[in-house]
Parts: sequence; C-alpha cells; structure tokens
Amino acid sequence: MRSTAQDGPVQSLFQSDPFLGFGPSRFRPADDPFLGHQIRGRSQAKLKLGVREHAPKWPGVYAMLDPRGRVIYVGKAKNLRCRLLSYLPPRKPCPQAGKILRHTRTLVWEQAADEFAALLRELELIRRFRPRFNVLGQPGLRRYVYLCVGKSPAPHVYIAAEPNKKDLAAFGPLIGRARVYEAARRLNDFYQLRDCPSRVPFSFADQPELFGEEKAPRCLRHDIGNCLGPCAALCSRTGYGEKVRAVKAFLEGKNRGPLAVLTERMLAAAVALRFEQASAIRDRLQDLTWLEERLTFLRSARRGKSGIYSLTGADGRAVWYLIHRGEVGAAVREPHDLDSRSKVQEIFDAVFDTERGPVTDRTVDSVLLVSAWFRKYGAEKANLRSYASTFKPCKIPLSA
Repeated sequence: MRSTAQDGPVQSLFQSDPFLGFGPSRFRPADDPFLGHQIRGRSQAKLKLGVREHAPKWPGVYAMLDPRGRVIYVGKAKNLRCRLLSYLPPRKPCPQAGKILRHTRTLVWEQAADEFAALLRELELIRRFRPRFNVLGQPGLRRYVYLCVGKSPAPHVYIAAEPNKKDLAAFGPLIGRARVYEAARRLNDFYQLRDCPSRVPFSFADQPELFGEEKAPRCLRHDIGNCLGPCAALCSRTGYGEKVRAVKAFLEGKNRGPLAVLTERMLAAAVALRFEQASAIRDRLQDLTWLEERLTFLRSARRGKSGIYSLTGADGRAVWYLIHRGEVGAAVREPHDLDSRSKVQEIFDAVFDTERGPVTDRTVDSVLLVSAWFRKYGAEKANLRSYASTFKPCKIPLSA
C-alpha cells in the first residue's frame, strides 16, 4: 500500500509514542462518522465484560495495547463481538492468543462499512503501527527481489533487491530469493546468456577490434552449450540481442516456448530410458513453470482489477471502492444528489487520472489482497464496473 499523507505516519519498529487512535483512512468515506470504542482492564474478566457490553456485531478492525499504550496486535473481523470474545473463552485460550493477552491492557476497535473495508484497514494499520505480534503485512519483513534483464553490453537475467532504471526490464516483486535465483540461472542457460561479472570484457564477432587477439571463453558454459560466449567474441551482437528479446518475451508472458521445449526434451529422455537426464530437465522445467505462474499472477492482479467496486454494507448503504490497476485508491458513498455527485467526481478524477507504476514491494501486499478477495468471492466481480465505460459518457449517474 502506498504511503501517503492520509495513511498517517509510519511508526518505528519499536514504537514509543502512546496510542492516540487509529488515525485517518482512505478506505472509509470522508463523511462517515468514526464508530469505535476502547476498554481498559488488567484482568481478562474486565475486558470480557466490556466486550459483551459495547462490542457490536459488525465488521471492523481491532487492536490490543500493552501497559505502555503501544499497539502489539491488529486484526480484522466480520463480527467484532464474536471475534473479540473468541480471545476470552471460559477456558484457557490457545497459546498464541494467551501470549498476546498476557501483554494486553487495552482493547480498541473501529467499525467498518463491510468486510472488504476491514481487510484493507487491517493491512493499513499493520503497516502504520508495525505491531510485534503481527507477522503478515509487516513492511520489510518479507524480502522481495526483482528479476532483471540488463547490464550492457551483454545483458543477462539477474536478481536484485531494487530494479535499476538502466535495465531493459524488471519483473516482480517476487518472494523467495533462492528460488528466483535458480529461475534466473535456468533462463540464462536456456537462452545461452552470460552470467559472469560485468567487469569481464565483452566483444562481438560482428564488431572486430582493430588489433584484436584470439580470446578463449572464461568458463565452461560455452563448451557445454549454455552460453554464446560474448567474452570471447564467439557470437554476434545481433544474435545475442535476439536471445535477450526472447527472454524478455517469456518474462512478459508473450512466449511460453521454453516450457514446451523442456517438456518435450524431458519426455524424450524418459522414453529413451535416460532417467537421470529426464530428472534434471524436470527440475529446470519446475523452476521456470513456478516463475511463469508467479509473473502471470502478478500481471493479472495488476491489470485485471480496475474500476468501481460497489459493495452494500450491513446498514444497507453502498460504498464505491475506486480500484485503479489493482490498488484501492479511495472509498466514497454512492452519490444520491448533485452536491454529493460533484464531490465524488473530484475524487474519481484524482484516483483514475493518476499514473500508477509497476507493482513494488510497497504496494504488492495491497494489490494481492484485492486480487485474493475477488478470487475468493468470484460472484463479487459482477459488482466491479468499468470506470471508462460506465461513467465517462455521463460522468456519475445519480442513484434511483
């Protein structure tokens, strides 16, 4: 999720300031009143009594605070009352819940318009407060890497913590550095791209040097057919460039040729009873299939969800979530008169006229959350309407 002024300040890893409230949210319509409550108590019995008396049967988010007023856990619920009471059962709670409760002196909750808003708000608060008992959603906890194609004059596939603007292309972010590294190595082998350090001098056969001397490959990869040998001028720049364009096409999802070729080779080796060779090819195929599936998922998550998602809450009122390239930019109440119509139009223009860049390690969790929601509740896709086709001709229609 992008850090904006509306997100509020991001707390340090060891939060020292006392809790002053959850703060603003771009996932709650601006005109909606804040509905929340907090209960203090040293004993679980007192906390339980407060939950029974005040917690609503409503979607929302909750937080647990330690004696110093620091947020130590954030969660979301379809039903706040039931969820909070599950932490305070008549018998001994589960070990993880018991550990959190031993450090809890205050329960705080905030109602949300619906479950979708609660999910978004939960991630927003985890990124804001960084509670020590939360694992998922913590910024910086997951080590993402990018698969890059670059480093002239002989580009190749490599992994990096951050993409370089000089690269020809970057794909990700991806989780699992070791797995991504293996996939990069498989791609360089399949397309015969070099993987040696950039300090190694490169030259090409179609660009001879004036006083050139005969060069030998710096490693065995050329001898076993896994490299074109640009370190020894054993290939042309044009031929090498074709390989680079081919690997980009695979990573962009435009060419699944490597998967088909490796499958064919694996089956041929198995039929010829060369089982060790078939097993080695299978490992290469699995690494590239995993990579292809992850990149396809990221592309679909980013491209497939854009528009206005209308969701009716428990109060019977509709909220429009403005989703632009997989990320929720704002939430507004469905307009019913000319005044609300003009206000909502301004928000629409701000969200949909904004150019959003590629998915990054700061936005990937939010994008994947939206994608997972529509994957889990497939019928909800019917409530996702195209902004361009629905609202551009006549701007915002008034509800009946």
